[in-house]
Amino acid sequence: MIFQDAVETVKDTTPFITQDTVVFGLLMISLAAVFYTSSQKEGFWSVFYKFIPALLMCYLIPSILSSTGLISPDWTTVTEDGTVTKSSSSLYFMASRYLLPAALVLMTLSIDLKAVFNLGPKALIMFLTGSVGIIIGGPIAILVIGTISPETVGGEDYSAVWRGLSTIAGSWIGGGANQTAMLEVYQFDPSKYGGMLLVDIVVANLWMALLLLGIGSSAKFDKWFGADSSSIEKLKKTVSEYSESVKREATFTDMLVMLGIGFGAVGVAHFGADFISASLDGHKAIAGNIYLSFLTSQFFWLISIATVLGIICSFTPLKKYEGTGASRIGSIFIYILVATIGMKMDLRQVVDNPWLLGVGLVWMAIHAGLLILVAKLIKAPYFFLAVGSQANVGGAASAPVVAAEFHPSLTTVGVLLAVFGYVVGTIGAIACTLLMQLAATS
Repeated sequence: MIFQDAVETVKDTTPFITQDTVVFGLLMISLAAVFYTSSQKEGFWSVFYKFIPALLMCYLIPSILSSTGLISPDWTTVTEDGTVTKSSSSLYFMASRYLLPAALVLMTLSIDLKAVFNLGPKALIMFLTGSVGIIIGGPIAILVIGTISPETVGGEDYSAVWRGLSTIAGSWIGGGANQTAMLEVYQFDPSKYGGMLLVDIVVANLWMALLLLGIGSSAKFDKWFGADSSSIEKLKKTVSEYSESVKREATFTDMLVMLGIGFGAVGVAHFGADFISASLDGHKAIAGNIYLSFLTSQFFWLISIATVLGIICSFTPLKKYEGTGASRIGSIFIYILVATIGMKMDLRQVVDNPWLLGVGLVWMAIHAGLLILVAKLIKAPYFFLAVGSQANVGGAASAPVVAAEFHPSLTTVGVLLAVFGYVVGTIGAIACTLLMQLAATS
């Protein structure tokens, strides 16, 4: 009898285009095509964009390009001699670390901070509702999928699925720092961690797509919720009126000054974030504390410092650069970020592990259902539902995107809630994990 050792086969996933310069060109062409077609006042496109938001298309087109294998955020190359090389695109890193903080500064220049706080407590209530939805959604999803496919939510010791799901809870309440903290605390098997990342990315991006789709019908949602969105409209009107009062044609000097403000602030934010995160990482009392470990995240400080700088600038004469298009430049940066986020969504991955993805989908459905229920009860506008959800699930990279789609003046709301998510993320994730452990072992 001949025995043959099982050899794990590594699949070559190299996309057709691997050069970031070419991929970036494709993304920019996609964005240009979306906005050109959405500007058409008659014909097919005018009807199409009545139902499908332009922002959603900016997200979906790159995801389709990724799903067809034309481009990819990361890939594995296998040569003829069996050498395996892992590569990745740096476009998302560029957009999230350079363009996002610049956008936050430029879009915050015209902010009326007092008016933001006058929005009331509903934004915070919807954010916390989203957090509770994640906390209770995990264990319920385990119980539901466990009745259909027990092996999907099983596992023993450090391979137990509930340990892996703890990292998703950290990501969906706080962000990457909280996700890493959960991986360290519960020591999930690293060889199986990729499956959890898959659920995180696929489900979170599908939910973001649905939220973006709902923006086009936000007025209908508000009517159904019985929501009073007057405070939001007042803030938008205040900022719009200010923009009109200082509006003038931007000169070449104005453009350079605005870029200097944005990217100068990015430089300051990176310098401060690197220094603070490195300093705190050296303190065991902080780095070793799972509740405070998010303070060692460079991205957390980057977004926080950029937002503070933008708010400070809004109290200076620099605020007048809103009249020459500061928020429009910021919006361009946001749309580029959206395109790079869309790249990360490979629709082919949905069928790779359907039952584990089922856990994520049930989990997210409970999160969404609770948000809708509470929004109806407290008569919260769709804006608070969408941004409150993304401040949890998407974090600081996605919440400003969704908020800005309603109006650039609302970007700060998304950022403030997302930053708050870092604070409660680890605590919420631990509570969720304890419940998931009970559900999986009962």
